[in-house]
Amino acid sequence: MTTTIDGSRIARDIRARVAQRVAEAAARGRVPGLATVLVGDDPASAVYVAAKRRAIREAGMRDFPRHLSPHARQEEVAAVIDELAADPDVSGILLQLPLPTGLDAAPLIGRIPAAKDVDGLTTASAGRLARGERGLRPCTPSGVVELLDAEGIEIKGACVAVVGWGELVGRPLAQLLLRRGATVTVAHEFTADLAAVTRPADIVVVATGVKGLVGPEHVKPGATVIDVGIHRTPDGLTGDVRAAELDGIAGRITPVPGGVGPMTIAMLMVNTLQAAEWNAESEAVPAQAREHSVRGAVRAARLSSGRCWT
Repeated sequence: MTTTIDGSRIARDIRARVAQRVAEAAARGRVPGLATVLVGDDPASAVYVAAKRRAIREAGMRDFPRHLSPHARQEEVAAVIDELAADPDVSGILLQLPLPTGLDAAPLIGRIPAAKDVDGLTTASAGRLARGERGLRPCTPSGVVELLDAEGIEIKGACVAVVGWGELVGRPLAQLLLRRGATVTVAHEFTADLAAVTRPADIVVVATGVKGLVGPEHVKPGATVIDVGIHRTPDGLTGDVRAAELDGIAGRITPVPGGVGPMTIAMLMVNTLQAAEWNAESEAVPAQAREHSVRGAVRAARLSSGRCWT
């Protein structure tokens, strides 16, 4: 039988550990804070931001919301980001995408300092990931790797097919997996034979935004399937994978909802705490001595399970 990976449970465990670390930081007089910048009144974006703010508050972090008019000009949004970048109480900055028509997201994201880039989307953050340097990683790819670790799925030496080459998930995920010793193949819209790429893989991660793209013809028996997609249908939410058809074929599979989705917010909380830890560290010690991180602390706490934070 196929095992369903409970992303909601794993995310709750992470959020509980983050809350404990936040309480410890608060006892030292340092409370992490996340600034969310929402431009306009897109209903989906408003829901996403509300969920992120709720999770941050539940963890005991400070909430710095900024909601701008849908008619806000580029320079107005830039000024808000610059203000938050200069605020020492703000550990992380999140610019909710997509932006209203007429705003250029790239230069606005570029104004976020790498040390506060909790989405891991700036050029500086991408460069640090590519070079294997310390930095904040995109939340969804980090959540995928954490799901695999939590399930005890071996990454080192595994053959992994990443379906989708987007900047938010596919490309950074491929780099994270390579750093963990996987052999990674990335399939995309120009891949001539998708099954030829995915069928040999031990792990298949699908992040295309194409509903029901991957089915039993793409997955070998016993493989782990991670479905990053989410689509609203008259029958409810579904993903990029035809999950029902993989029952009894895949060894493990993430559900939609309740799989990767909860992990994204959990990893946002990790990144916000990580940014606060690193910022405090940079104020206290010289650059060459900056070795401690919250990931290291969590890793130590989880050694008994044989899993490590990425």
